[in-house]
Amino acid sequence: MTKHEDQRFRIIDRRTLWNGFVNLEQITLEQMMSDGSTARLVREVHDHGRAATILLFDPERQMVVLVRQLRLPVFLQGESGYLIEAPAGLLDGEAPEVAICREAMEETGYHIESALHLFDAYMSPGSITERTSFFLGRIDTSKKVAPGGGLAHEGEDIEVLEIPFEEAIAMIGTGEVCDAKTIMLLQWAMLNRAALSG
Repeated sequence: MTKHEDQRFRIIDRRTLWNGFVNLEQITLEQMMSDGSTARLVREVHDHGRAATILLFDPERQMVVLVRQLRLPVFLQGESGYLIEAPAGLLDGEAPEVAICREAMEETGYHIESALHLFDAYMSPGSITERTSFFLGRIDTSKKVAPGGGLAHEGEDIEVLEIPFEEAIAMIGTGEVCDAKTIMLLQWAMLNRAALSG
């Protein structure tokens, strides 16, 4: 049996509900339950493609570079909408390590020569297909090569933040950093301090 085959469920029907910036499908499936019965389930699945994210770390100054930008879904939950997070973006057909170096340059203005792959994770597997590749990029914050800020033609208006590492860690506890991918990267860094400096 391959990883794509499982006799406990089968897909009956797939219907596209929306195909724009994201793709939304309604999927009907039959699943054999643990008690031996069969249940027919209808689920909506949001296909957002693959993504990558990176923690930019300056080992000499013990600083991380994060970004702040408008995230409308956060605002719709009653918060300010401006989220502090690690640089990230969709792969757009590129290899993860290529895409994240491009995104880091666009968003922050730092050139990344090589990104260290840490792990991959599904961010919200109950309804979203997105699998994200996580990276570490070592930088020298005195050698920024471009202003960053994102791409204006994509509607990006990104603020670049240079934050002491320990302060960034503390911001998880205060709720100032509440983005899942950023928390995961910062916690990885806490657990792997020896690897941060190479």
